[in-house]
Amino acid sequence: MFLESKSTEGFVDLAAVKALTFDVFGTVVDYRSSIVAEGRRLSAAHGLDVNWGELADAWRAECRPSMDRAMRDASSWVNVDAIYRAVLDELLKRYGIAGLSEHEKVQFNLVWHHLRPWGDSVPGLERLRARYILATLSNGNVRLLVDMARHARLPWDLVLSSEMARAYKPDPRAYRMALDLLDLRAEEVMMVAAHQYDLRAAQHLGFRTAFVMRPLEHGPHAVPDLTADDSFDVVATDIVDLARQLDL
Repeated sequence: MFLESKSTEGFVDLAAVKALTFDVFGTVVDYRSSIVAEGRRLSAAHGLDVNWGELADAWRAECRPSMDRAMRDASSWVNVDAIYRAVLDELLKRYGIAGLSEHEKVQFNLVWHHLRPWGDSVPGLERLRARYILATLSNGNVRLLVDMARHARLPWDLVLSSEMARAYKPDPRAYRMALDLLDLRAEEVMMVAAHQYDLRAAQHLGFRTAFVMRPLEHGPHAVPDLTADDSFDVVATDIVDLARQLDL
């Protein structure tokens, strides 16, 4: 299989690729609209006036410092479920959201386990699975990713999580863990993501790379920079387009 390269070298040979590893949040699932929908249910139940889109963006963005702290040493490790809950508790205070029971807070935090896939994700993955091993390579913890796959009918062959390496992406330990468990060389694996920092980290270790554009990840009013790095092997508008470009 040959694909036109985004580099000046003309063509790249992707015949060696045997597995695709996927970033999940934002790339495969639409976390923002899922959180907004759950927030609106809370508004209806409690008469809350909250900008749920803004809260969703903050919830996602403010987890990164906690991930970095979790990797300082073995004793500080916590998984993403715990990080999301700690950030949620702070956001509830910031947005003046009162009156939620502990059960409602737990259920709201579990929204990350039941995110909606983008419309192209399941059909695109099913096409890709005809040829490739499909695996997550996500900062989500294992139970979260399994629940999400069952809820959204995501056809993974296996679930790989940064939790298994005790290192959140883009730490190289997460990508090396995937190579070890897949028993493949880096050039035999393609990292698929909507976030270019993720792809560059994988690329540094020798992975092939596919950039999937998600212009609505941060909502309909965001103006994302979708200018792709010329060094990525594939640039696709969505996962169905990725399958098409890989001749599936």
